[in-house]
Amino acid sequence: MKTRDVAVICCLLWLGTAQCNSREPAGAAESHPLVNVAGLIEPYSSENAFNANSLSLFEGTSRSMECRNVVHLNGSQWCSFVKTTEDCKIGSGFIDYLQGAVCGFCHNLLPLAIVLYAVWLFYLFMFLGITAEKFFCPNLAAIATSLKLSHNVAGVTFLALGNGAPDLFSAIAAFSDTRTASLAIGALFGAGIFVTTVVAGGVGLARPFTVASRPFLRDVTFYMAAVFWAFLVLYFGSIDLAQALGYLALYAVYVLVVIVSSVIYQKGKNQPRTSLYNNHSEINGNDDEIPTCIRRPTLEDTSEYQSLIEAEESRSTKSILLDSLNPIDFQKWRRKHLPWKIFKCVKLPIEFLLLLCVPVVDFDQDDHNWKRPLNCLQIVTGSLVCILAFKSGYYGLLLIHGQYPVWAVVLVITLVLAAVIFFFTKNEEPPKFHCVFAFIGFFFSIILINSVAIEIVNLLRSFGIIFNLSNTVLGLTLLAWGNSIGDLFSDITVARQGYPRMAIAACFGGIIFNMLFGIGLSALIQMPYNDNVLEIKCDGLLDWILVGSLGLSLVMSFILIPLQGFKFTRLYSIILVSYYVIFVIIALLTEAKIIHI
Repeated sequence: MKTRDVAVICCLLWLGTAQCNSREPAGAAESHPLVNVAGLIEPYSSENAFNANSLSLFEGTSRSMECRNVVHLNGSQWCSFVKTTEDCKIGSGFIDYLQGAVCGFCHNLLPLAIVLYAVWLFYLFMFLGITAEKFFCPNLAAIATSLKLSHNVAGVTFLALGNGAPDLFSAIAAFSDTRTASLAIGALFGAGIFVTTVVAGGVGLARPFTVASRPFLRDVTFYMAAVFWAFLVLYFGSIDLAQALGYLALYAVYVLVVIVSSVIYQKGKNQPRTSLYNNHSEINGNDDEIPTCIRRPTLEDTSEYQSLIEAEESRSTKSILLDSLNPIDFQKWRRKHLPWKIFKCVKLPIEFLLLLCVPVVDFDQDDHNWKRPLNCLQIVTGSLVCILAFKSGYYGLLLIHGQYPVWAVVLVITLVLAAVIFFFTKNEEPPKFHCVFAFIGFFFSIILINSVAIEIVNLLRSFGIIFNLSNTVLGLTLLAWGNSIGDLFSDITVARQGYPRMAIAACFGGIIFNMLFGIGLSALIQMPYNDNVLEIKCDGLLDWILVGSLGLSLVMSFILIPLQGFKFTRLYSIILVSYYVIFVIIALLTEAKIIHI
C-alpha cells in the first residue's frame, strides 16, 4: 500500500472519530480539550462546554434564535450562526453588514471591520446631509413658491419636511422592520433631547437673546403633548391605525394654530407678509414667523454649483454640461485652508453623483438654475439610479413578460423624454414647465434619502449585535447625533448671524414634525402589513429614562424660561448642555446594567 493511500485512510478515520465525538452527550465533553480561533488548546470550562456543543445544536434551532446570541459563541462559529439564523437576515438594503463583518474578516480582524464600518457610517450620514441640504430642501422651497404658498404654510409643511428629512426617513426605515422599531424610538427621543438641550444651549451660548414668548410656549406645549402620546404608545406596546392617524391629525392642528396665530398677529400689526426666503421677523418683531429651511445653501455654497466662467449667451451645450457637473469652485478652492480642501475631496463623489442625478430648481437665480443639457441628462440618470435604488433594486430587476427588465424599459422611456425636452428647449431661457423639475428632484431625493437611511439602520443594527447593545441606545446616540449634527451647526450659524429667535424656533418646530410624522407616518405605512396594529418592543428601563428625560427637559424649559422673563442666558444654556451630558451618562450606565431596578 502506498504512503499516500495510508494517509488518506488515516484522515478518513480521524474525521469519523471527530464526527462521533460531536455526537457524545454533554457530560463526555469534559474529556476533550477545546480549540480556539487561533488553534490553541484551551482548558475546559462551563462556558467552553456551551461553545463546544452549541455548534452542533444551533444548526437545527437557529431559525428560532435571536441573532444577539452570536456573542455567546466562539469566534469560529459566528459566521455559520449568522448564515443560518433567520433573525440575522436583513429585511432590505444592499449590504449585509453583519455577515460581511463576521464572514468577510477572520475573528481576530473584526476590529478592522468595525473601523471600516464606522468610516462608512460617517460617509452615509454625510450623504444624507448633503442630499437634504443642497438638493431636497431647495426643491421643496421651489415647490412651495410654485404653489404660491404663504410663508407660514410653507414653513410648517414643505420646509419642515426639508429640515426633518433625515430623521423622518431614518424612522420610516427603522419602523419597516419590527426588530429595529426601537431604534427609531431611540433616535426620535434622543434627537429631541439633543436638539432641545445641546442645540438650544449652543444657540444661547452663541448669542444670548429674548425668546419670542407665544411661539415658544405654543411649540413646547405641542411637543410635550406629542411626547406624552409617544409615552402611552410605549406603555401599551403597540400603535393602531387610529393612533397613527391621530399623530398626523395633531400636526395638522399645530399647522392650523400656527397659521391662524400668524394671520391674527399680522392683522393686528398691519404688517405685510415677508418673502419665503428673507425672514426678517426679528427685526420687525413678528413673533409668529416660521423659519425657512435653514439647511438651504447660502450664496457662497451655491456658487460651487454654478459655472466657473461668466456665462455667455452663446455658450455651447458641451461647456454648459461640463461646468454644471463640476462641483468645485476653483476661485473658492484657492482661498480655503487645507482641512476644508480635504473635507471637500471627501464629499466630491457624493456631490458629483447627486449633481448627475438630481435636478435643482432655484427661483432666486435669474435662470432658475436651468441647465438644459444637465437637466436632460438627469432625467435619464436619475430615473435609472432611483429604480435601481428603490427596494434595493427589486423592482428595477424585474422582468416584463419574462424578458424585458424594468430598468431597460425605464431607460428607453427616459431617453425619449430627454430627447424631446432637449430639442424643444433652449440653453438661454428655462421652459415654462421648468417647475416640474422641482417635483422630479424632490421625488429623486426621497428615493435616495430613503435608500441611504435603510443602509444606516442596517449598519447600526449590526453594531448593536456585535457589541451586544440595544437598538434604543444606538438610536439615542449614533443615529440621533448623525441626524442632528447638521441642526447644531446650522442653528448656531443662524444665531451668530443675528437671528437667534429663528434658530430657537427651528429647534422646537422641527422636532415637533419629526416626532409626529416620524411615528405617525412610519406606523401608518406599516399598518397594511401588520393587521392595522404595529407592535413596539420596549427595552425596559432605558426607554423610560429616555422618555422621562425628554419630558423633564421640556417641563424645565417651560417653567424656567418664563421665570427668567423669556431671556435665554448663557447660564441657562450651560445648564441645558450639562443636563444632556448627565442624561447620556445615565443612559450608558443603564445599558451596561450598572443602573437597574
